[in-house]
Amino acid sequence: MKNASSVVKAAGLLLFHLIPLALIWTGTTGRNWAAFGATYVLAMLTVAGGLHRYFSHRSFRTSRAFQFLMALMAGCIFGDAVEFSAEHRWHHRHSDSERDFHSPKLGIWQSWIGHIIDNPLTEEEMLRMTPDLACYPELVWLHRYWIVPGVVTAALFLTLGGYRMFACAYCLGILATLHGVSAVNYFCHTGRSCNFETRDRSSNSFILAVLIMGEGWHNNHHQYPSAARAGIKWYEIDMIYWLIKALSWIGVVWSVRDVPESAKAALGKRSAEASLA
Repeated sequence: MKNASSVVKAAGLLLFHLIPLALIWTGTTGRNWAAFGATYVLAMLTVAGGLHRYFSHRSFRTSRAFQFLMALMAGCIFGDAVEFSAEHRWHHRHSDSERDFHSPKLGIWQSWIGHIIDNPLTEEEMLRMTPDLACYPELVWLHRYWIVPGVVTAALFLTLGGYRMFACAYCLGILATLHGVSAVNYFCHTGRSCNFETRDRSSNSFILAVLIMGEGWHNNHHQYPSAARAGIKWYEIDMIYWLIKALSWIGVVWSVRDVPESAKAALGKRSAEASLA
């Protein structure tokens, strides 16, 4: 079963990269690219805000209905809350060690794509890593039948929007999200920009933070993984955190975890001293 899943994922990734090539001959419209932008933003919000900060780190609380909505949205782009969370929690537990199976130490292919195709964790290990998620039957169903929501969504794009809309908005939108997250896995564990001394090689990237809505503040995140905020300094743009705070103001989410005030003050003082030096 696990081998079959790896084959399906590998074939799917290959198709997602090949399908948009036809756009060279078919051409695109402004409507296609507007839909691409919308898909990318929604997909990134789903991955960064849902799969990462909520399901993996439980950095805020919400209702069971909104939790399911986030998991279903992830399923629409072939995401899986249980598998993603298990793999990401494993990453934090073994960050940049030989047991971290998307560390750059294992090579760019494994760090970027290989761990997606072949997740080394068994089904039992994934469920054991995510007991807080595995207790919800609807999340387990989406985990076991992870391919269903994505196939249905792809079919809707193709049927309602045509080939160009499917290839440009859906395929390229998901690929942009995938490669953005993979860029964090690689470049934010090989860079040198750090606010904190952590036990791993996590680093920050302003460029990636802008492109993927705050996920580039990776060193900050590894220092305070359970915080909903990744950007700490005033200029560290973190649109995912802004959205989470906005949702908390209208009561959709609550108990939003933040970085300790002492850490914010210390970083602010260091920045002020550096500017005066």
